[in-house]
Amino acid sequence: MKLKNVLLSATIVLSSIIVLPGCSQSDGAGKKEDKKPATAKDSAKAEEADTLSVKKSDYPPLDKAKYDTLLKFNAHGDTSGRWPVKNTPYPNGGAILPFKRVVAFYGNLYSKKMGILGELPPKEMLAKLKGEVKHWEKADPKTPVQPALHYIAVVAQGDGGKDGKYRYRMPFKQIDSVLVLAKKAHAIVFLDVQVALSNIQAELPLFEKYLSMPQVHFGMDPEFSMKDGSKPGRKIGTYDAADINYVSDYLAKIVKKNGIPPKILIVHRFTKKMVTNYKNIKLHKEVQLVMDMDGWGEPDLKTGTYRYFINQEPVQFTGFKLFYKNDIKKAPHHMLTPEEVLSRYKPYPIYIQYQ
Repeated sequence: MKLKNVLLSATIVLSSIIVLPGCSQSDGAGKKEDKKPATAKDSAKAEEADTLSVKKSDYPPLDKAKYDTLLKFNAHGDTSGRWPVKNTPYPNGGAILPFKRVVAFYGNLYSKKMGILGELPPKEMLAKLKGEVKHWEKADPKTPVQPALHYIAVVAQGDGGKDGKYRYRMPFKQIDSVLVLAKKAHAIVFLDVQVALSNIQAELPLFEKYLSMPQVHFGMDPEFSMKDGSKPGRKIGTYDAADINYVSDYLAKIVKKNGIPPKILIVHRFTKKMVTNYKNIKLHKEVQLVMDMDGWGEPDLKTGTYRYFINQEPVQFTGFKLFYKNDIKKAPHHMLTPEEVLSRYKPYPIYIQYQ
């Protein structure tokens, strides 16, 4: 497969940049609650939803032998020598990966166009998630599945807003609502950030209150990190290893401070330039890093993207994104099944996201 053909899948989420109904960027950027991290008052409902709270005594030390065995299982005969990734730190006890596969629904509660999380009514959405979890458990009986809700907490926008940053920060009450939904599904939560003309250093600290909860994890999207000042959607953005290291360092400090299990950090990727200097990415025992193959298209395009930008540039764990609509745009193609994903890709993706 020619590399230029692989890049056709890089049209991914550009069409999802929208001004959300009833909440223009100018409204969001000027809200007092969005100018500072969440407080106890802001997150009262979220605290009530925190059924996965743990103390150090609630989880056993890491079983290193089982951890190593599972890494080899997920590499399933890789002969390149890249997988499992060598010289990575063992995580703290309570780590989710690779003991479980995370299956996540992605989206935003304000929009039916940004993913399945906001497209369906909550009860119907959670029932569909439960069905996907069962399908993955059947496809890979050796790996338990951890359901998740992957919520876009900062959305790249077509409107610059009062500060000209082209992003809208979701009100904290929306995050609280997602946590309540997650409780019903025994799911973990990811807060995803599209910085646009802002930067990750400005956006990440706003969510520390939530990230201090053991069931809340983080996602960063290079596609909408517009370091050259371009408007989001005009071209594909980028993060450097230094940006990823900032986030993982920040998350590691939160884990240490609160005595909670490791955080999972998702980094979306479907081109080479979306992540630069990957060899300089630092790993921590407090953070489990997933490079998530985020492109849509027919199976062959997705296979090439995974091979070039995920398999051949190993960091720690891998993820794979499936699109209910975009993957089937070109007939007679279909969205890959769990069985097909597991048969096609090395290493096995340990994080699966549905949009």
